[in-house]
Amino acid sequence: MGNQEFLKEYHKKRNFDISSEPFGKNNNKKDKEIFVLQKHEASHLHYDFRLAVDGVLKSWAVPKGPSTDPDEKRLAIPTEDHPMEYADFEGVIPEGQYGGGTVMLWDAGTYKNTRKDENGKLIPLEGQIEKGHITFELEGKKLKGGFSLIRFQKGKDEKWLLKKVDDEEADARKNLTSTENKSVLTGRTMNQIKKDSEKNE
Repeated sequence: MGNQEFLKEYHKKRNFDISSEPFGKNNNKKDKEIFVLQKHEASHLHYDFRLAVDGVLKSWAVPKGPSTDPDEKRLAIPTEDHPMEYADFEGVIPEGQYGGGTVMLWDAGTYKNTRKDENGKLIPLEGQIEKGHITFELEGKKLKGGFSLIRFQKGKDEKWLLKKVDDEEADARKNLTSTENKSVLTGRTMNQIKKDSEKNE
């Protein structure tokens, strides 16, 4: 789906007179290799993992959040593309709106493509997504080191697995989703974000 088409779908699902989510524009900022993880308390609590690819944020919902244990495989379900401006979003999507609930910028940083072909040349992320196997290194506030996303089910109910690479940043003893409960943007908890939103209504 082209950049303009994805924006039409994104806009169609949202009422920006009510929601504080970014409107987004057809900017194609292809030079930014950023990632974000947004903790999202909608109908179910989950984490939205987003990678900037070809000017949009490719997104996966990770119900249990990321793990630094290389033996842990976390389910990751593809969701709609988001505009680059969404990388800075934190706040509350009003009840009754698409994705209604509290959103925290749980982690953010840059990533580096690490997957190479047989000639040692980096495979573009778009090609990796198409083939269903992505590898990258994260340099975030909380997540660091190598990770992979591997598709194990195609079709309408497409599913992937998010997995930590066994490197020096791997640590089976950590449980970041339990110990790290504050925003990297504002230092707030989910409850504080929600209360601040209620104050401003």
